[in-house]
Amino acid sequence: MSSLLPIELIDAARPRISPRIRRTPQMDVVLDNDIPVSLKLECLQISGSFKIRGALNTVLGLDKASLERGLVTASGGNHGMGVATAGAMTGTPTTIYLPRNTPVSKIDKLKSIATEVIVDGDVWDDANALALEDADKKSKTYVHPFADMSVMAGQGTVGLEILEDAPDLDVLLVAIGGGGLISGVASAVKAIKPDIKVIGIEAVGAPTLKNSVDAGELLTLDHISTRAGTLAPRRSAEINLNIISELVDDILLVEDADMESAARWLWSNCGLGVELSAAAAIAALRSGQMSSSGERIGAIICGAGLDGF
Repeated sequence: MSSLLPIELIDAARPRISPRIRRTPQMDVVLDNDIPVSLKLECLQISGSFKIRGALNTVLGLDKASLERGLVTASGGNHGMGVATAGAMTGTPTTIYLPRNTPVSKIDKLKSIATEVIVDGDVWDDANALALEDADKKSKTYVHPFADMSVMAGQGTVGLEILEDAPDLDVLLVAIGGGGLISGVASAVKAIKPDIKVIGIEAVGAPTLKNSVDAGELLTLDHISTRAGTLAPRRSAEINLNIISELVDDILLVEDADMESAARWLWSNCGLGVELSAAAAIAALRSGQMSSSGERIGAIICGAGLDGF
């Protein structure tokens, strides 16, 4: 259990957001290498990913003055959809900054929901600098995609649901971008079941948190070389690094080609259209990064998308 993100904050987030989101299902499958895995289908969530949980928990906790100033954030796509959807639910204007590596399908979808969408910067970190500048100049309320307690608490509700539906899990695989999802989920599941293993999955071309955990300090990547844009910040944040260092048992790296193959497998065998990052956990299992060893394995399929095809 982490003292950095208490389970009480996650428990409090659940009744706040549950009337407005979906209770996504678990799906038990057997991979083509005979590894059984229980999938948490956040790709079926409102807004297309788990990100609505943290965004909505944050927005519903803001005071009237903060909402009236409007919301601004930077995103690889999913957090932007979460903030834009939360803004639409509450009648709040939203400005979303996206890097140029965001899939066109997500840009188009966001333009139909957000008040303003600005595509600029090579990677998320560049877009985020522009969002922070906008927040400062125009007094908008900035919503961080991962380094925020209310955002992480909202994401942690995924972990509560997983252990209710699959209480016998021994291992849980979670894709890592900035670290908000795994920070919240690890805080939740370790509080309930301390012996469960939580394994993070990053792209080989964006080992942001693996490098930082291995070094024992927050590092900034020199460059990003992955198509999985939602797994690709050059830098995380101290709060996420601290939680992950405390609670996450290991971080594995997967190749883009393996994520693409895993995304195609999920479509062909489960009828799930997912983005590359959502296939990362399945890629780790199918590529031999880890074996079942008789353990009951769960994985979060974190977001829908077309970039896996």
